[in-house]
Amino acid sequence: MKIVFAGTPEFAACAMRAIDDAGYEIVLALTQPDRRAGRGMHLQASPVKEFALEKNIPLLQPETLKRNSADPEKQAQALEAYRQLSEIDFDAMVVVAYGLILPQDVLDISQQPGRSGSFNIHASLLPRWRGAAPIQRAIESGDTKTGICIMQMDVGLDTGDTVLVSELDIAPEETSSSLHHRLAELGAQSIVETLNCLQVGKALVRTPQATNGVTYAEKILKSEAEIDWNLSAQEIDRRIRAFNPFPGATSNAQELEIKFWNSRIPKAGAVSATGHPGELLGLSENGAYIQCGQGAIEILEMQKPGGKKMPASICLQVFTFREQVLRFHKKE
Repeated sequence: MKIVFAGTPEFAACAMRAIDDAGYEIVLALTQPDRRAGRGMHLQASPVKEFALEKNIPLLQPETLKRNSADPEKQAQALEAYRQLSEIDFDAMVVVAYGLILPQDVLDISQQPGRSGSFNIHASLLPRWRGAAPIQRAIESGDTKTGICIMQMDVGLDTGDTVLVSELDIAPEETSSSLHHRLAELGAQSIVETLNCLQVGKALVRTPQATNGVTYAEKILKSEAEIDWNLSAQEIDRRIRAFNPFPGATSNAQELEIKFWNSRIPKAGAVSATGHPGELLGLSENGAYIQCGQGAIEILEMQKPGGKKMPASICLQVFTFREQVLRFHKKE
């Protein structure tokens, strides 16, 4: 089978590598244009582009796939992408965290006679957490299960029929980083399984999504990162883990903005002291206890400005306690 692949981040590249390893021929790759990133703000290629270049796979990087764009340059890119998709010989299209909406005329190309259509790998148990940030929102909301849905694409936002669903438990101390890696591997396995069915002519069972239980995973914003210590320990713990690796939960102490990367709820009886929300209650073997609006949280990993991530107990050594109580707070 010949595959057109559209994706951008490492989550997508993981699936792309698995498809290639399984022996399927990727005849064309689409990915986002290079973006400036890092301290030097240099242009960086996406992981999908890097793999395409490594394997000599033809590559397109249009700003949009909408042929009616008002921007002449973007319209030209969309027209060229449409032309190449129309002329190339392929059997199915796989879309993973591409970042661009596929208009109906592009989906129509993949649905021409003799082709199987377009398939999307989505990192949630649809219809829960449609949208941009399903991994982070699942952790933030305290979900205990998530998974991968292979979806037959339509023009809606993650509204297509599912053809394969694989569940995954969310561990109590899971971060978005760790869950991302596990779901990326599961997504890669699931899309290869789907293509294997198509390869041998096995019919895929299309299951329409339920109309109830629909939730949307809005894009994570940096403005969400600042910790409100008046929230419960459970809410703060989930947010810290959900915002690892981006944008990183933050709070201020002694005019320094500290990032919090990992945490957990202490065992019963581990903390006897109480204080005001944001107040340091003491150090643990692995970190530090901080008072929340309800209960206390154990911070395991922190980072001071310009420094590296480190155990919370070590990071806190940069502060001078003396006669004052260390307290974290929002920016004023």
